[in-house]
Amino acid sequence: MNREQLIDQIITLAFEEDVAAGDITTNALIPENSRAVATLTMKANGIVSGLEIAGKVFSRLDKDIICTPYVKEGEKVSQGDVILKVEGNFRALLTAERTVLNILQRMSGIATATALYVKETEGTQTHLLDTRKTAPGMRILDKMAVKAGGGTNHRMGLYDLALIKDNHIKVAGSITRAVQQVRDYITPGVRIEVETTCIEEVKEALTSGADIIMLDNMSTSLMAEAVRLVDKKAKTEASGNMTLGRIREVATTGVDYISVGALTHSVTALDISMNIQTGL
Repeated sequence: MNREQLIDQIITLAFEEDVAAGDITTNALIPENSRAVATLTMKANGIVSGLEIAGKVFSRLDKDIICTPYVKEGEKVSQGDVILKVEGNFRALLTAERTVLNILQRMSGIATATALYVKETEGTQTHLLDTRKTAPGMRILDKMAVKAGGGTNHRMGLYDLALIKDNHIKVAGSITRAVQQVRDYITPGVRIEVETTCIEEVKEALTSGADIIMLDNMSTSLMAEAVRLVDKKAKTEASGNMTLGRIREVATTGVDYISVGALTHSVTALDISMNIQTGL
């Protein structure tokens, strides 16, 4: 399933759970063919994300709706900034309002948090990665928001990168056996990443031919030692307990990537409001 199909499914499900048979309040009060203009305004400072999706949501209810963005995806915005003007069917605007705001606020919250983490890596070679710790069914939007905030998308799911973790290693019997079995199974071009927790495991992952070596819940000094050992023969990823206050310190070890689950699993929505300006 491609990106557009995933987005369409998210919008369909959102309307099924929120609108279902119809918006009874709006339909009772608003004439069917009336038109209106609405503006979406920031109620907090941050990074905006989700404008394209907002347009798709509105268009689902009114194919002739006119959406005029005042800012670009990933742009820094301030409280009071108008980010989008929408003109179209009055009922469509009101019925779509909550779905639009839910998506915009979540995506903008993720983008804003991501930008804060990315800022801490400035001047280093380290890239900030997202994870699979996303809201069920919302992954494509969560990862789009991470990208808008300056982060890098890691694997989309279980199908596009092989990540061998502790439980996999236990089943296989060793890192070496796990990597070999996975290598024999996957198609050429799919990368293999191995989770490690100590220098001995790093050595084995490197010898086994892992493409990426995850340094999981290691101290900063141990990660620095691991990076020196790997010496660019594979990519390195720092993971576990990656707080905003620690990112800079970890990045200076020379790791290629730092993955942060909190970008998407603990997001704080960025407050945005929608106001009807005029009825037409």
